[in-house]
Amino acid sequence: RTLGFLYTETGNEKTVVCLMHPREFSGTPYLVPDVLDAACACWVQAPRSIGNDLRLEHEVALLDVAAGVAHLRKLGFEKIVLLGLSGGAGLYAFYTQQALRAPEARLENTPGGRPVKLGAADMPAPDALIFVSPHPGQGKLLMNCIDPSVVDEQDPMSVDASLDPFNPANGFVEPPASSKYSTEFIVRYKAAQRARVERLDAHARELLRSRAAARRKLKQLGEGEVPSAELRRQVAHTPIFPIWRTDADLRCWDLGIDPSDRDVGTLWGQDPYTSNLGSVGFARLVTPESWLSTWSGISSNASFEKCGPEITLPTLMLEYTGDQAAFPSDMDAIFASIASTDKEREKVRGNHHGMALTEGEESGQVAVGRRVQQWLKTRGLA
Repeated sequence: RTLGFLYTETGNEKTVVCLMHPREFSGTPYLVPDVLDAACACWVQAPRSIGNDLRLEHEVALLDVAAGVAHLRKLGFEKIVLLGLSGGAGLYAFYTQQALRAPEARLENTPGGRPVKLGAADMPAPDALIFVSPHPGQGKLLMNCIDPSVVDEQDPMSVDASLDPFNPANGFVEPPASSKYSTEFIVRYKAAQRARVERLDAHARELLRSRAAARRKLKQLGEGEVPSAELRRQVAHTPIFPIWRTDADLRCWDLGIDPSDRDVGTLWGQDPYTSNLGSVGFARLVTPESWLSTWSGISSNASFEKCGPEITLPTLMLEYTGDQAAFPSDMDAIFASIASTDKEREKVRGNHHGMALTEGEESGQVAVGRRVQQWLKTRGLA
């Protein structure tokens, strides 16, 4: 079962445009009116766990997307366009990759080892794709913003001063001024970010191995043999662990790296301590399975780097020039990864959510909506 809302003006539309985010839900994303004004229906789908990373495995989420798309086909829509907004872009890129594959070539397991029968699923392929303010994928996003100065995962206050992005000795300057990090520090920082993700991957896999070993022991018990309370606890236990300090992309503080129209700060604001150590943040609370499938920049399958080379459908990519989650080099890599020879890219002024960058300026949401309408109409999709 999955939840979705179908918006329509006439009930006779031939094309439906789908919007979904893997972790968040808004019943009326800002592009819904523009889709309707383009004479298309609009399907807005919710993830199975809204605002909760504990159960989010992208491979399983693809089954939700498939259920929605198959439902729309049964309703008689002739054309289906997937519109990925922010994290929805990576989800729809992943779905498209798997839907375009022969069933026997689809993934059979999540990175954590959970069987997922994508090959047996009804996964209708879409007809076209629109990506608005996409980022490289949840895992790749986190790889860029995870704080590598954490010394001990059990101690959120532990800091390696030589890698601390908020240490003035390393080039940090209090906002709203821009920091200035050296090339040498940036290189060390990126290497340490990957090393931290590798350690978290190893930790997640060890937790899964321990639970799998307990389950094997349970299955090996003889007939009539009663499992010990300790073994039952081990089999039933689902590890959950916090990941602190996940909002430390150097580009958010040093405007000289990957220059754009953005202001100093992140999606969460200009206080690095609040966003890095507060209760709300990327990947703050995960299971081994959700970490490996969604947030690991190494293990996750849901990235443009892995999916883009198999996307061959007509594609429109719209990026905001003041985006604080994805930056010009990210956008270049995303667009280059898409294999389609029928693809367009356009820049629009606005922040990650399309809000105006200066007072009195037209909202980026309005400009993007206008461009989406135009593309749908000129491509014969409206």
